Amino acid sequence: MSEQATSKQGVDDAVETDVDTVLAAFDGDPRAAIRSLLIANEFLMEEVDRLRASLSVGYVRGRS
Repeated sequence: MSEQATSKQGVDDAVETDVDTVLAAFDGDPRAAIRSLLIANEFLMEEVDRLRASLSVGYVRGRS
């Protein structure tokens, strides 16, 4: 197996472990887990927007 394939498998395993952990935190209720993840994602997107808005114009000039 190539190094890249091995690395991808490691990431896949870590993601599966994270999925199991999240589901366990919600007693196996996938709807509750998804609801919580969507709320957390919305919070993080609002935080990104807030931080982006707080950057000075001079700092971001010329960046895309």
